[in-house]
Amino acid sequence: MIKPYIALLALTFSISAAPKHLLAQATKPAHSLAENHASDEAAIEKIMADFQAAIVAHDGQRVASLSVAEGSTWLNVLSDEAFAAAKEKSQAVQKVRRSSFAEFAKFVSSTPAALNPQHTHVQIRTDGTIASVYFDYVFLIDGKTENQGCETWQLVKTPEGWRIAAITYSSNPAL
Repeated sequence: MIKPYIALLALTFSISAAPKHLLAQATKPAHSLAENHASDEAAIEKIMADFQAAIVAHDGQRVASLSVAEGSTWLNVLSDEAFAAAKEKSQAVQKVRRSSFAEFAKFVSSTPAALNPQHTHVQIRTDGTIASVYFDYVFLIDGKTENQGCETWQLVKTPEGWRIAAITYSSNPAL
């Protein structure tokens, strides 16, 4: 009974005494996020710039072309404060609203108002196959803040390049 305990103790000691660089290598995944994906990050930054330019130009077709055609999901989540204010006006308001790139592209194409989404504090994470982008945004309509909050995109690398698979954003509309 004592021998298994001593063997376990010896194994524990040998692992804790192992050089840290060997332990780090043993736990590192095959496709580490630490690898250099500068070209993918640049391509994702270009998708973001193309998205913004398409909105400003009222080019709904271009907006739509930047998304995965099948299964793209958009979620608009009202902040607690915005939800409470909206609930005072209508009990039917939803805190989480589902939309799609197609609905947004239609809005972009049809509105006569000047649109200008602004993104700051952009953080991109990718392994070269999938990516997430997280940033702060302000959405201007006719030069005035219409909405603001945080936004996250999930992207996938298709044979045609990076495409948006999902967008989720917090919503703090101007009251």
